[in-house]
Amino acid sequence: MPEKLLLNKVAIITGGTRGIGRAIVLALAKEGADSLFTYAKNRDMADSLVAEVSRIGRKAIPLQMDVCNFESSKLLIEKVKEEFGSIDILVNNAGITRDKSLMMMSKEDWSEVIDTDLTGVFNVTRTCIITFLKQKYGNIINISSVSGIHPLQGQTNYAAAKAGIIGFTKSLAKEVAPYNIRVNAVAPGFIETDMTGQFGKEYREKLLHTIPVGKFGTPEDVADVVLFLASDKSRYITGHVIQVDGGLGI
Repeated sequence: MPEKLLLNKVAIITGGTRGIGRAIVLALAKEGADSLFTYAKNRDMADSLVAEVSRIGRKAIPLQMDVCNFESSKLLIEKVKEEFGSIDILVNNAGITRDKSLMMMSKEDWSEVIDTDLTGVFNVTRTCIITFLKQKYGNIINISSVSGIHPLQGQTNYAAAKAGIIGFTKSLAKEVAPYNIRVNAVAPGFIETDMTGQFGKEYREKLLHTIPVGKFGTPEDVADVVLFLASDKSRYITGHVIQVDGGLGI
C-alpha cells in the first residue's frame, strides 16, 4: 500500500462544515492529515464532520469563530498548537455571497462579503505566517472563484473579493518563496453546494449552457485539487491559480 500523501501533517481549514470546506477536510484526512476547521454557527454539522474524520482514523478539531475578527483569528494558532503541536497547511475557504446589482447593493452587502471573503484571508494568513516563517516551511491554499477572473453581473462585491484573493496569493507567493513556503489558489466554477442549490431550474439550465463539460462540479472535484496542492506532488508550484470550472473560463 502506497504511503499517504499527507501522513501526520496538520492543516487548518476555514469554513469547514459544508460543501467545499467539508470535502477538503475529508480529502486531507483520507491522506493522513489531522485538522482544525472553523465554522460559523452550526455545531451539529461540525460534530458530524468530527465523527466522520474519526471513522477515517484521523483527528479533526472544530473551532467556532468569525474570520472577520483579527483578534479571534489568533485563537487558531493557539488552538492548533495546543492540540497538535504544529501546523503544515492552511486552507482559506470561508466565504459568503450577497449578490445584487450595484444599484441595489447596500454598504452592509459590500462590507460583509469583503470582510469575510478577503479580509478573512488576510486575518488568518497573517496569524499563521509568523509560524511558517519561523519553521521555514508552510503551504497556503486560498479558495478564490472563477468569479474573480470571469465574473457574472450582480457580483461586484464577490468578484472584487475573489479577485483580491488572487492578487494576495501571487504577491505573498513571491514574498515567502525564499522561506520554503508555497502559496497557491483554487478558483472553482459552479459547484454543487448549498449556494448553487438556491438557483432556480431555469437559471441552472442557462448556466449549464456556459459550461463546456455540461455539468456542475462537485465539492470533491475542488478538494482533489486542494489535496494535490497540499502535497509534495506540487512541490515546484507556487503563485498559481488553478481553475476547477469544467472549462467555463476558456
